[in-house]
Amino acid sequence: MTLNLKTMIKKIIFSLVFIFTIAYSTELKAQLSDKVAYINSVELLESVPGKPEATKAIEELNKKYKDELAVMQNDYNNKYTNFLANQNNLAESIKLRRMQELYELEQNITRFMKVAQEDIESQQQQLIEPLKEKMQDAIRQIGMEQGYAVIYDTANPAIAFITPDAIDANSLVRSRLQQIKR
Repeated sequence: MTLNLKTMIKKIIFSLVFIFTIAYSTELKAQLSDKVAYINSVELLESVPGKPEATKAIEELNKKYKDELAVMQNDYNNKYTNFLANQNNLAESIKLRRMQELYELEQNITRFMKVAQEDIESQQQQLIEPLKEKMQDAIRQIGMEQGYAVIYDTANPAIAFITPDAIDANSLVRSRLQQIKR
């Protein structure tokens, strides 16, 4: 009888150890999946290979547009100063033609500024967006490798990564909101 009792006690102890081991590993896994991290995407973007070159290209383009704008504004200012100095000595038709010319120069400057801004923004999009995608891929990889549930971005109030195991609570919230309406 003592042998059966010893065997039974061993089975009970083994079962308890097994249950505690499973419970502990489940708890450990839950703790690991609740890990939260943060990043600063502005700082990280500066670390992406190719960022200095992209920034330099955008700055060079910006300088070219500024230089051309300065030439256009200088031309306008010279013609405007000349017009003001001589307007009293000009025939009415010449005065109107020069006023029209000044107006057209203003319009050209405005159009040029708009085109320049659009081109600079387009270049930024073309050069910086692929770098942002590389950074986002790296964030995802780190999130998966390290088992982070969420990675917050301190530069932007947004979540940069959510584990694929995360639960989408939209339907639950939608349901709750519909209950509140009643």
